[in-house]
Amino acid sequence: MTSSIPRRFMLGSAVAASTGLALGTMPLRDSGPAKAEGPSGPHTGHQPNTGGHGGGISGPTFRKGAVVDHVANGFNPTAVLRDFDYGKTSTRPDGRTLREWDVFASDEDIEIAPGLKFPAWTLNSRIPGPTLRCREGDLLRVNFTNGSAHPHTLHFHGIHPAEMDGIPGIGRGVIQPGESFTYEFDATPFGLHLFHCHVGPLAEHIARGMYGTFIVDPPQPRPQADEMVMVMHGYNTTFDGEGNQLYAVNGIPFHYMHEPIKVKRNELVRIYLVNVLEYDPINSFHIHGNFFDYFPTGTRLQPTEYTDTIVQGQGQRGICELRFPYPGQYMFHAHKTEFAELGWMGMFEVTE
Repeated sequence: MTSSIPRRFMLGSAVAASTGLALGTMPLRDSGPAKAEGPSGPHTGHQPNTGGHGGGISGPTFRKGAVVDHVANGFNPTAVLRDFDYGKTSTRPDGRTLREWDVFASDEDIEIAPGLKFPAWTLNSRIPGPTLRCREGDLLRVNFTNGSAHPHTLHFHGIHPAEMDGIPGIGRGVIQPGESFTYEFDATPFGLHLFHCHVGPLAEHIARGMYGTFIVDPPQPRPQADEMVMVMHGYNTTFDGEGNQLYAVNGIPFHYMHEPIKVKRNELVRIYLVNVLEYDPINSFHIHGNFFDYFPTGTRLQPTEYTDTIVQGQGQRGICELRFPYPGQYMFHAHKTEFAELGWMGMFEVTE
């Protein structure tokens, strides 16, 4: 490859080639070990052992069929898919449900491709962070502890008092390393939301992994379904803030190609789809061989569209509902070929 080929393509092509599962109209080849320098300035912080190459990442080896070490990472995207955290609940004297969670920030080296470590800033030691779930009208308490070497906050999308907004200069504001703070607010409105750090440089804090999903169920439950969360994001492994070299759903590029999502034929499937992709203006979701009802933000109970492809900007989210009438394997991916070939793709496996 010549130096005129973008680095995002070189690194991603090596990953795609290692999976043997690329969409594929162009030849892919292993670009060899990739090295990158980490950021400079006050937010440089936590860096892995890179064998003398400085910060950032270095020395990945891509081999056909290789996968990341989920045990060493401490999370598996297959488990993240259906991991809903309803918190610790109690009933207040007025009859309201109090729901409480412990969320902590930490700096973790995450293997995002075989041999490729990323110095992440995480919530509960995973990317994405936990999926917090409640019902509209609940009283929520989120006990946040900052175990990272960097200042952080938690900003929840939803309706709440200003002092609970988790932004610098308002209320408690920034939570410094070693400090804790409890966010308390009502669960409203119902729908699909997210939470993330809101400390500057904001793009870096989000791109490093400081985000999670926040689901507020309506007072009357939605129809029973096989429910799952898909958080779309990327990795800027060069730390230049100019683009991503890898793209993923729920933490690891190509994961659901290696481990297809198993669903039952004709069973209602509900996907909570969230876009937190940094450094690219939009993301998208496309499914093969099927259509879905789409509920933007999940704040209404009637769908607005019946489609096989939707587009989301950063922070946008929506609920997709569908049934698979036929057994077999069905691909899903970003309908941006570059994103798909750099990791944002997977498969549903439909069985009787």
